[in-house]
Amino acid sequence: MRIAVNTIFLQKDHLEGYGYFVQEIFRRMAKKYPEHEFIFIFDRPFDLQFIFSCNIKPVIVSPKARQALSFKYWYDVKLPLTLRSIKPDVVIQLYGFCSLTTNIPQLLVVHDLAFKHYPKLIPKHHLYYYQAFTKKFLNKANKIVTVSEFSKNDIVSKYQIPSEKINVVSSAAKNIFQPIDFLSQQKAKEKYSDDKEYFLFVGGIHPRKNLITLLKAFSLFKKWQRSNMKLLVAGRLAWQYDSVLEKLKTYKYREDVVLLNYLPEEELVNITASAYAMVFPSLFEGFGVPVIEAMQCGIPVITSNTSSLPEIGGSAALYADPIDAEAIAKQMLLLYKDESLRSKLITEGIAQATKFSWDKTADLMWQSITEIVGNKKL
Repeated sequence: MRIAVNTIFLQKDHLEGYGYFVQEIFRRMAKKYPEHEFIFIFDRPFDLQFIFSCNIKPVIVSPKARQALSFKYWYDVKLPLTLRSIKPDVVIQLYGFCSLTTNIPQLLVVHDLAFKHYPKLIPKHHLYYYQAFTKKFLNKANKIVTVSEFSKNDIVSKYQIPSEKINVVSSAAKNIFQPIDFLSQQKAKEKYSDDKEYFLFVGGIHPRKNLITLLKAFSLFKKWQRSNMKLLVAGRLAWQYDSVLEKLKTYKYREDVVLLNYLPEEELVNITASAYAMVFPSLFEGFGVPVIEAMQCGIPVITSNTSSLPEIGGSAALYADPIDAEAIAKQMLLLYKDESLRSKLITEGIAQATKFSWDKTADLMWQSITEIVGNKKL
């Protein structure tokens, strides 16, 4: 079987959510099924680190696809021309878009419908494209995959797509996210938090990640509980980050907030496993990988009571309304004052995290592929 995979988000040092999802699934899949050929389609020069095995053939389809007009041209003109020459049995479209002009079967991955719920938080050119074409993409695809039951129900509700057309293939956290020893924790604190305990936020500085509300919550926590606790923010400056940087200039506790920007994976593991707690008050998530990363590291989690996050965290996290800074601060204070609760959440979190793994995710994705091509190609 020849499997074409849209890998335009496999970019060295800039993987983040989409990139990790593709890397972890298809690295496993290509190695597990050496008898099948995987054609990785890039829109720019690629790094050889992403050619995971000898049954992967890289192909570059230019130009770069990053804006609305280039999306349309790349997916509906340039990509179909390439597909005609390589003749795959199926095309895996992993970023919510698919080609409307090819007749080759397509498996479409839609992580969430954030643009439906928070349109003002989406760049205008992306929002236009989502609004104009998402329904067409969903109807065109032979099979749809999404990462949570919440997102599946959202797609069914918003677009009246038959539920049997959609499979849930959960995301996961890498195995590297594990507890670290006390000495390593101390080194991380010395390096990043002036040897102080800290709450950790992981995610791009982007309106949907809700960092402004977290800063308000942290102010309330510091007001109620006079401690030397810090707040570490690990994530790149993504979009509309100016308001966060401006607020920090006059922020009362700015000396206790540490912006770390994008970190190498090994360092992200260290600061996650050394945190007092993860606070992840995102407004909307199709899955929420940082929640599982923290749980695997033995770190308690405070997160939002909205979208998919209660589904992912289960009974092993504390929840708050993400637009209510006081509610978030109360959960931070509760965790700080109740060590027995913190220990309980750590134990339950480790157990909750075992429900998600990249091996399981890759197997579920393979099942979805086989539903499209049928057993005759296997």
